[in-house]
Amino acid sequence: MAFSLRSATLLVAGLMGLTGVVTAAAASHGSDPRLMAGASAMCLAHAPALIALYAAWPTMRTAPLAALLLAIGTAIFAGDLVLRHAAGHGLFPMSAPTGGVIMMAGWLAVALGAFLPKRQA
Repeated sequence: MAFSLRSATLLVAGLMGLTGVVTAAAASHGSDPRLMAGASAMCLAHAPALIALYAAWPTMRTAPLAALLLAIGTAIFAGDLVLRHAAGHGLFPMSAPTGGVIMMAGWLAVALGAFLPKRQA
């Protein structure tokens, strides 16, 4: 079986869940937990969403787009927060808001899936 975007979605979900737990642990041991806790919350909220999109892939027309947007947006947003915590600066100017907007677009793609004809399973 070839590696596909669908397979990548499940891989990213697992890594995102792992990152969420690691950043939660880091938040509990630092002097200022806000940045790591925020990164953890985003990862732990979006990892299950990616698993759901993986499962819905055969019947949800917008699943690939939604998964891609949620994965990229979460990586940018959480990556920016982790880098700010660790290095004192973000990924690039406006990276957290950019990641947030991409995540919002991903959730909009999920919502739009309700109005598009379903594929045959």
